Amino acid sequence: MTTSSVAKTVDGLARGFCLWFVGTRRLLSADGGTGSCWPTGPLRKARLLWQTLRMTLTPLPCRRLIVNGDDFGLSTQVNAGIVHAHRSGILTSTSLMVTGPAWEDAVALAKATPSLSVGLHLTLVQGRAVLSPHLLPDLTDHEGNFSHNPTLAGLRYFFSRRARAQVRAECRAQLERFLATGLTLAHVDGHLHLHMHPAVHAILLDLAKEYGIAAMRLTREDLATSLALDAHHGLRKCWESLIFTRLSQVAEQKLRAGGIAFPNALFGLHQSGDLNERYLLKLLPRLREGVTELYCHPSFLPCPEVQRWTPTYQRDVELEALTSPAVRAAVAAQGVTLISYRDLRPARTDSTAR
Repeated sequence: MTTSSVAKTVDGLARGFCLWFVGTRRLLSADGGTGSCWPTGPLRKARLLWQTLRMTLTPLPCRRLIVNGDDFGLSTQVNAGIVHAHRSGILTSTSLMVTGPAWEDAVALAKATPSLSVGLHLTLVQGRAVLSPHLLPDLTDHEGNFSHNPTLAGLRYFFSRRARAQVRAECRAQLERFLATGLTLAHVDGHLHLHMHPAVHAILLDLAKEYGIAAMRLTREDLATSLALDAHHGLRKCWESLIFTRLSQVAEQKLRAGGIAFPNALFGLHQSGDLNERYLLKLLPRLREGVTELYCHPSFLPCPEVQRWTPTYQRDVELEALTSPAVRAAVAAQGVTLISYRDLRPARTDSTAR
C-alpha cells in the first residue's frame, strides 16, 4: 500500500467516524435519548456501523487538474504573470516559446521556480523560427517570421513535402533549444494547437523517443459542458469542436500506441482569453474523474506583445481569476487535486489496459 493510499484510508476512516458520531447524537436527540453519544440498541448500532462502513469504503472520485499557462517567453509581463499565478494561485504548469522575445527571461524564472512544470510551446505560426530563414524558405519570410495565418500554414504543411521536411527540421531545432536550457521537458503542445495538425503530430511522434517527449496536449473539449458554462460564441465553439474532435480521435490512438501520456479532458479551447473567476467557479464542480487540463493565458498588463498578438484576450482578468481566494477555496472544497504534466503516466494501449 502506498503512502497516498494509506493517507486516503485514514482520511476516510476519520470522516466516517465523525459522521457516525454526529449522526448518532442526532438520532438519540430525536428519540429523546439520555444524552449519551453512544447508541443504546444493537439494531441501531448495526445500522450506524453499516452506514459508516459504506461511507468509508466507497471510493471517492479522483479528480486531478493541470492548470497550464501558455505563451511563457512571449514577454516579461506574460512571464511574470505565469510565475505569479503559480506562486500565488492554482497554476501548476507552463509552455515555453523558445523563440519568444522574452524566452531567456522565462528560462531564468523557471530555474528559480523548480516547482513549476515546463513544456515546449511549439511555434510554427505567428512567431519566429529558430533556424535561419534560408533553411526554411517555405515556412518563413526573409526575417525568419512564420505566417500569421494558421489555415494557410496548415494547408502548406499538408500538401508540400518540402515544407514538411522543413517543419521537421524546425521541430528538432526548437526541441534542442529547449533541452539546451537544462530544463526538464514535461510535455509538448503547440501555439494555436498546430501540434494537432496531422503532419506536425506525426513528426512529433517520430521525434518522441529521441527527445524524451513523455506527454502531449490532446486538444479537444466537451462542447455541451462548454456551452453550459458560457453560451456566448456558440457557432465558433461548434466549429472548433467539429475540427478538434476529429483531429483528437486520430491523435489519441497514436499517442496510446506510442506510450505518450495525455490528459483525459481539456478546457480552455472554447474560452481562450476569457477565463474569469465566474467561469472557473462553475467549471470546478463539473470536472470528471481523471486528469483534466485547463490551459490559460495570464499576464500583467499593459504589454505590447499581448496587444500585438491577442488584443481581445483579457489576460489580466485571467490572472486575477487564477489567484482568486474564492477559486483556491473552491478547488479544496471540491476535492480537486492540482497536479502538473510531470505527474502524468504514459497512456496505455488497449492490450495493456486489459
